[in-house]
Amino acid sequence: MNLSIIGAFAYGILAIAGGIIGYIQAKSQVSLLSGGISGLLLIIAAYFQLQGQTLGLIFAVLITAVLVAFFVFRLAKTRKFMPAGLMTILGILTLGVMVNQIVSIR
Repeated sequence: MNLSIIGAFAYGILAIAGGIIGYIQAKSQVSLLSGGISGLLLIIAAYFQLQGQTLGLIFAVLITAVLVAFFVFRLAKTRKFMPAGLMTILGILTLGVMVNQIVSIR
């Protein structure tokens, strides 16, 4: 198992947890739904990577890039580190690991 699989799985779990926390704290159904869907998609992408399918890695990169862009926008708007800053930093690190995996495949 390589780091891109672990990164996709971990970031997916974090997205789900963040959605649940957003729902509990602010009663935000949007947070619950978006965190749950994006997290589940990342876990599915990690599973496909584990099966040896390169498409899973590409899918994980796309989802992570969208999440990073969303959290960068959210951080610029709210200027609050939690959760946008933390998810931005972790997303960029995860994206770096995934892109490195793509480069090493070629």
